[in-house]
Amino acid sequence: MPPAPSAPSSAPAPAEPLVLAGPILRRLTPARLTIWLALRTPARIRLSLDAGDGTPRRHALEPGEAGCRHLAAGARLDYLLLELALEPALPIGGWIGYDLALQPLDGDGRAWQGWQEWAPDLCYPGKSSPGFVLMPTVHALLHGSCRRPHHLGGDGLAAADRLLARCIAAGSGHTASAAHPGHGAGADADGDALPAWPSALVLSGDQIYADDVAGPMLRAIHRLIAALGLPAEALPGTDDPALAEPGTLYAHPAGYYRREALLPRLPHHRALVDILFGGAEKPVFTTANAHNHLITLAEVLAMYLLVWSPVPWQGLEIDPPPALDARERALFAQEQHALEAFVAELPAVRRVFAHLPVAMIFDDHDITDDWNLSREWEETAYGHAFSRRVLGNALAAYLINQGWGNCPEAFPPALLDALAGALAAPGSAAHDACIEQLQAFDAWHYEWPTTPPLVVIDTRTHRWRSELAARRPSGLMDWEALTDLQHTLRGHPAVLLVSPAPIFGVKLIEVIQRLFTWLGHPLLVDAENWMAHRGAAQAILNIFRHRKTPRHFVVLSGDVHYSFVYDVELRGRVRGPDIWQICSSGVRNEFPPRLLAVLDRANRWLYSPRSPLNWLTRRRRMRVIPRTPEGAAPGRRLLNGSGIGLVELDAEGAPWRIRELLGDGRSVRFLREEAESRWE
Repeated sequence: MPPAPSAPSSAPAPAEPLVLAGPILRRLTPARLTIWLALRTPARIRLSLDAGDGTPRRHALEPGEAGCRHLAAGARLDYLLLELALEPALPIGGWIGYDLALQPLDGDGRAWQGWQEWAPDLCYPGKSSPGFVLMPTVHALLHGSCRRPHHLGGDGLAAADRLLARCIAAGSGHTASAAHPGHGAGADADGDALPAWPSALVLSGDQIYADDVAGPMLRAIHRLIAALGLPAEALPGTDDPALAEPGTLYAHPAGYYRREALLPRLPHHRALVDILFGGAEKPVFTTANAHNHLITLAEVLAMYLLVWSPVPWQGLEIDPPPALDARERALFAQEQHALEAFVAELPAVRRVFAHLPVAMIFDDHDITDDWNLSREWEETAYGHAFSRRVLGNALAAYLINQGWGNCPEAFPPALLDALAGALAAPGSAAHDACIEQLQAFDAWHYEWPTTPPLVVIDTRTHRWRSELAARRPSGLMDWEALTDLQHTLRGHPAVLLVSPAPIFGVKLIEVIQRLFTWLGHPLLVDAENWMAHRGAAQAILNIFRHRKTPRHFVVLSGDVHYSFVYDVELRGRVRGPDIWQICSSGVRNEFPPRLLAVLDRANRWLYSPRSPLNWLTRRRRMRVIPRTPEGAAPGRRLLNGSGIGLVELDAEGAPWRIRELLGDGRSVRFLREEAESRWE
């Protein structure tokens, strides 16, 4: 990408925007408001909320005080999390505009800066300020996962931004229409009624790809690290003594496209290559390039800024590193073209984040491919200083950028203090102590008090390890975590359950994964799904069958790089709950198209609802009915393409319309065709 044009010599250089990323709305209730910001310097906050009643509510906040938590990450990078108790409570169903002004604390007397100065394109046409609509009863919800910056194919978050713009233009950015519980006002381009304002944007994993980084993105990360003055980090456990010196990684000859060469050469550490760089070697399900795997804490922090905001890209010169060979230079140029399209849509991404409450949870690529896949994987990864540091750095960055705003009270002051120590001195004993605390932390899951409640589960750190063989895939949740989940679900008539991996997946693909596991190669095919572990599979199915758990389950998932919808009916003497497995993946990614077409059609014939092969699986006591993507070719049930899922619910919490809003502008409905379901 070319650098930003320089200002004429006769004019003063424009001031750099104070806000690097954000504002991002996080957990939002009538009585509490959470907003995340990344700034170039600590700043006072003035927040004004205007519900249109003539009496704006004003809040003044200082960094570090109650309601304005602060973390310093570098000379020119600070994070603020606003978490305000609101009295009286905010009104429901109407537009609430907000004005966010900041004043740096550097003592030079600079004036307050409103969003008009640091994000002039933050506001939608027809509105005088950014804003939101409180919709605790869920009529509509956006969801998706897997956003890979250098994938060509549009951005689902930009599609979400276009939807909000249409809702505002049509007047449905206020309340749901009386015509249908869930219809907004006006009609979309396809003639369908627009949805009510979405209650939330749910991102169910792989918000970044720490293990699949384009060369130009890594170059931008290193330039941004220098611009923000992020501290250098010495790396433990490598064979190269130069890496023990802080900052040497970024100029190392193996720093681009060859990072696997930095791992120890000892034979018994060969498995480290599989853990950190195995994504580059998957011939079937993953077309990854793990050879630029993020390593330092500064690298992961910089990547979050670059994937969420256009501001950090301003003025960055993204030229190829001098050590690249001819093949790597060609790849660099190809990836740079893809990233230019990605960066062009970042203003839309920032805008949608500023207008919808965003719920997030990690999946593997937020940390590394196949994170905690098996007991063998964990013993190898956490048993070596280098890989333990890499995983810990990604988890620390996840806490700051994603986990913090989901449920701020879940993170004890001692953990945040340890994180502040790691940010101040990367590579120190304080850094290692912070990583130990992060690896022991067990409250990444959370619940939002919507109707139906939004229950987000952690399928990565509560693994049910196989007792039969260390190499076998672990269950996605252990017995204790599943028991806690059952208690959380008790008494609710309906629930929105966020599981990063689909609970009911494509059976043929699961069978192939099981075959590779049996052959001793689970890493080659991402062999982790709910049915891969007998104990976890039985426990989650028992939760669905329990008489005191919800009668309506809407399961929102991602992970797999294609989208689909299954209606699931549990067989038995007593009628089971209504279950909808809705998968939206990826926001900016897709499955190899030809391979998916073959697997899709083969799965339809081999594992249709009436197929006798189902009796050889755990589906023998259930009926799984695939929905058809509108306009799909005959025999297709899986939708391949970058986009964002849109689910609309009725008063009982059941979905009445399910769509995928694609990055190319199309809207695809998933249709239940009763006649074809009976035929199958």
